Amino acid sequence: MQTPEPTGPTSMTPRELVSGVVRLVSLPEVCLRVSEMLEDSRTSAHDLGRVIGRDTGLTARLLKIVNSAYYGFPSRIETVSRAVAIIGMRELRGLVLAASAIEAFSKVPNDILNMAHFWRHSVYCGVVAQLLAAECNVLHKERLFVAGLLHDIGKLIVSHKLPQKARIIQQRCEAEELLDFEVEQQVLGFDHAEVGGELLQQWRMPESLADAVRYHHIPESAEQSTMDVCIIHIANVMTGIAEEGLEIETSLQPIDPYAWKVTGLSDSIIESVLTEAGPRFTEALEAILPRSFYS
Repeated sequence: MQTPEPTGPTSMTPRELVSGVVRLVSLPEVCLRVSEMLEDSRTSAHDLGRVIGRDTGLTARLLKIVNSAYYGFPSRIETVSRAVAIIGMRELRGLVLAASAIEAFSKVPNDILNMAHFWRHSVYCGVVAQLLAAECNVLHKERLFVAGLLHDIGKLIVSHKLPQKARIIQQRCEAEELLDFEVEQQVLGFDHAEVGGELLQQWRMPESLADAVRYHHIPESAEQSTMDVCIIHIANVMTGIAEEGLEIETSLQPIDPYAWKVTGLSDSIIESVLTEAGPRFTEALEAILPRSFYS
């Protein structure tokens, strides 16, 4: 049984909170190894396929994803090495991380969040982020799908480790129509974005990914990876707009003008991106998540 946390403001830092749960949601060694191998220019598709192949569960999940309608390849891909050759090493790293993170958190009990809504929101944000990255001509735009998918992962840790406070935050957001990250700052002294960024840092993931998650509510605070941060910020707000059937003017969280400036985009792209996101979201949902996660 979990010990109830104190009802007053927490003195815990995001790092301490993540350290207390990181073993429970640790990535498989193969995921960390793949990330390290991609820093070496001599790594081949065969090398990656051999390492990933040691984890049969991960291999099966990856092959399910690359053979899905989301990728739409004309013939079936039977091996990880072939998948790497077709979709590229960096995209495969993203898929390994996404599949591993989802699997890690599937074992963590969570009675606070509506998990079907959480994962649907996350996948939709990933799809929108990748579409926005294409609009910005970003290199390796698939990494933005992963950043979008994981942007709220800190919420899973907060609600698991600090359930009483998570309930207070949820109730205040609903009753007072406040933004969750602002209420988290008042109740916890930090927010879920900081927790998510810290987790990705402890998982030894690329700094650009950790930054995109850490600063997605306050893009102007990011000193590095500003394009990635701003894309995830815009994608997150657009996801909320799509979920609630709102117009940009009535969204609870406005899109920061700084994000439009950095990306060179404007709100004129919202309608076309959301129109394209719909069918891609359905395909990504079926490819990335077990059906029990979102039905």
